[in-house]
Amino acid sequence: MVLPDQLARQAADAVRELLAEAAAENTTRSYATALRYWAGWFTARYGLELTLPVPEAVVLQFVVDHVQRKSADGALTWELPADVDQTLVAAGIKAKLGPWTLATVRHRVAVLSTAHRLKQVPNPCEQPAVGTVLSRAARAAVKRGVRPRKKTAITLAELEAMLATCDDSLVGLRDRALLCFGFASGGRRRSEIAAADMRDLRRIGDKGYIYRLEHSKTQQAGVTTNSAPDKPVLDRAALALEDWLEASGFTEGAIFRRLWKRRIGPALSPAAVGEIVQRRAQQAGLEGDFGGHSLRSGFVTEASRQGVSLPAIMQLTEHRAVSSVVGYFQAGNAPNNPASRLLDN
Repeated sequence: MVLPDQLARQAADAVRELLAEAAAENTTRSYATALRYWAGWFTARYGLELTLPVPEAVVLQFVVDHVQRKSADGALTWELPADVDQTLVAAGIKAKLGPWTLATVRHRVAVLSTAHRLKQVPNPCEQPAVGTVLSRAARAAVKRGVRPRKKTAITLAELEAMLATCDDSLVGLRDRALLCFGFASGGRRRSEIAAADMRDLRRIGDKGYIYRLEHSKTQQAGVTTNSAPDKPVLDRAALALEDWLEASGFTEGAIFRRLWKRRIGPALSPAAVGEIVQRRAQQAGLEGDFGGHSLRSGFVTEASRQGVSLPAIMQLTEHRAVSSVVGYFQAGNAPNNPASRLLDN
């Protein structure tokens, strides 16, 4: 017979296991990093061990400690004491001295909020004062001219230049296939490229391949969209992928792998995918801040330039909200907007 308190413990363990299984590796890592920083900051700031629930005043202090604002004399300032800042950096908890971007602060507050919800304790992050301060901080940043930092988009011109750096060595074949796959299949995230597996790839005659995207960010969130998981890899992208698969010789497991001279290793990590994109952009002599997300933003921008409809783009990218993709779409389609030629008419 299972007693009620035993059942409660078993249910709690089941919930923890479910959360761990559902979470992406990157998400789990970022949550652990955020909570580690909260614990380190709290101890350095107050000399106490962090326990939940956290008072609302502590969350507000955290925000003003890390977000820049204009002081009365017009200078930019923040509240984190210099000695605390140095302690956090010396301990390896904080990467460098100085304030954070608002996006980083929002993420850290969101992680603390999730921790409170899972512990089923009063959540200070949901208090109106916290939301108001973050909202006003965002408005103030916009007024100062601060804009979100985005990776430089890899459109067709940049992609062609990067592909030209890929020779017929094993590394060159892999990188060419990776770049083409990531771009042509709908601007795949670096984590999706790293997770690409042979079991989800099937040949469709002479046209190319269909890749079944089983591990997208959208699917991990448990959200149902109108898009289909099947993503086409056709034409030049299919040829590049075929060349890599023939040269590598493997028929199962990860599609894109680490290489040591001519020895093929395990799957690339998401970080390694981003490094490959950066390296090829540098070898091509491209100027900009390139990374794994550059393929995704570049795909949307290029598709928009070529007149592809927004629904068709979103079906491949797996974007859930129009607001998430419309910025790239508008950037690519701005010169073709008929409203921009009213004077010519």
